Amino acid sequence: YLPTQGDEVEDLYRLLARAAKASDAKGVSVGAILSDYQRVRVESVCLRLGLVPLAYLWRRDQVELLREMVECGMNCILIKVACLGLESKHLGLTLSEMERTLMTLKNKYGVNVCGEGGEFETYTLDCPLFKKRLEIVNKSCIEHSSDPFAPVAYLHIAEVRLVDK
Repeated sequence: YLPTQGDEVEDLYRLLARAAKASDAKGVSVGAILSDYQRVRVESVCLRLGLVPLAYLWRRDQVELLREMVECGMNCILIKVACLGLESKHLGLTLSEMERTLMTLKNKYGVNVCGEGGEFETYTLDCPLFKKRLEIVNKSCIEHSSDPFAPVAYLHIAEVRLVDK
């Protein structure tokens, strides 16, 4: 990746630079599983900032990883859908609620069950590492494209709050 003015990666660079300075962080954990595009861009930012990129999930089996996330109690919701078989009605549902549907779509269409092909995006509300959980106070659905083969919809989260566990 070559730094490019106006690219979202430069926004990430500025954010991580502030976070590293404020926290004395030495590394950044990256959620990339299969996407070289994502991994290379985050690694570039880390190296420019002198941070160690940590990609613990890299090349993990996605079916196994999805199962582990559900079993360990991660509360992740779908906030974007962008593939055949996923619709706006799936926005806000948890990975636990979506696991069966994602497995069906994997078997039928080859969908990546962790969304590594851009099929969906998630937002983590709670996990065992969090001291508090996030609660969505105000949200709305935005229909971006109603294409019959790859409809795209987003969950616009307008307000969240921290809640004690």
